[in-house]
Amino acid sequence: MEIETLRACHSFLKDGRLLNASLRVMDLPVLIENMKQSQTWTEGGLNAVVILEKPDKQIILTALHEGTKINSFQSNDSVSFQIIEGKVKFHTRKESVNLNQGQLLTLHENVKYTLTTMEETVFLLTISNSILHPAKA
Repeated sequence: MEIETLRACHSFLKDGRLLNASLRVMDLPVLIENMKQSQTWTEGGLNAVVILEKPDKQIILTALHEGTKINSFQSNDSVSFQIIEGKVKFHTRKESVNLNQGQLLTLHENVKYTLTTMEETVFLLTISNSILHPAKA
């Protein structure tokens, strides 16, 4: 049996992060464990790690304690929330939904929302700015 492997081009920063990799692999369980061992987390604060930052897209791994409430900071961007651990309740003006581990929620641009964690929660937040950078036909 022949197995083909892909090699990523790695350019590392001083702290070991990848700079210009064609493939980026993130070990989410390790990142989450590191986040939960940080001083910020143990002091009760929100903890977040930017996984990808480009002009038209950001992906942020976020860990929140139970009972944390966040009001919308969204403007012209569409967002998605992928729940890695925990439970979250989302509210918009028109509806509410509970999300559990493994579920994904997407919101269009200009939708105001609040979210409240129902237990310790970790999610991937993806912010896409399609207004400033529309898809090319």
